Amino acid sequence: MTEFDKLWDYNNPAATEEKFREVLQSLSPETDLSAFLQLQTQIARTFSLRRMFDEAHAVLDEVLTQLPNDEEVAHVRYYLERGRTFNTAGKKTEAREQFLKAKELAAALNEDFYTIDAIHMLAIAAAPEEAIALNEEGVILAESSNNERAKGWLGALYNNLAWSYFDKGEFEKALSVFLRALKWRDEKKSLREIFIAKWCVARTLRALHRTDDAITIQLGLLEEMVETDQPDGYVYEELGELYLSKNEAVYKMYFGFAYNELSKDQWLAANEKARLERMKELSV
Repeated sequence: MTEFDKLWDYNNPAATEEKFREVLQSLSPETDLSAFLQLQTQIARTFSLRRMFDEAHAVLDEVLTQLPNDEEVAHVRYYLERGRTFNTAGKKTEAREQFLKAKELAAALNEDFYTIDAIHMLAIAAAPEEAIALNEEGVILAESSNNERAKGWLGALYNNLAWSYFDKGEFEKALSVFLRALKWRDEKKSLREIFIAKWCVARTLRALHRTDDAITIQLGLLEEMVETDQPDGYVYEELGELYLSKNEAVYKMYFGFAYNELSKDQWLAANEKARLERMKELSV
């Protein structure tokens, strides 16, 4: 892990870009070409996270011209970020090609962390059945790896595996894995990830028609939001759906809160227009 990776704030890619550019000024391609190129791939990622795809590809094009003949971690990270840029833009075929290159090279280099990164991205770009197999492959590698950073993928892999089961309609299996993910997050005492893991459990309970159990969890998350003054539109949306299923008028208020928060999300605005419009309509 390079020192600059610790500067990542995935919730604020613009601020992260600024930090990365400051570090870039202190790096020289003559003295540490690998770190210099790896950092540029992460600058590209700050753009793809903001859906600035042309800018991301431009940075990666520059990296490509400087990659040495002998393949190493910089090549892996180049493939990963090119793939992520394609994937976020909805170009799944192109993304998969890059993720496969990243996986094969990372495995050849015995870089478990990046091998798992590539596997988890392949799963994200795959259909549910294939995604299940890929996530299980990632879990096995992470659990057996001697690299502690590689083991750190387990929370995300459990989460993604559970969603793959969810997408297939296998809600009991999904719930079992989401509970496993929650236990792992609890052990790591990562508060934001624990919050999300609880939300996932509640969402699956709704799918299983265990409405009251789901409401109990979501109301608990609502209390956490109030205490930390950090509103979460997805909690509001779920409470709207849950109370709508019980035909309790309070659902309108929650859908209104949900729309106010989630309409600010660029990804949802671009990919879930019908979902946002439904929130808006049900809030009236």
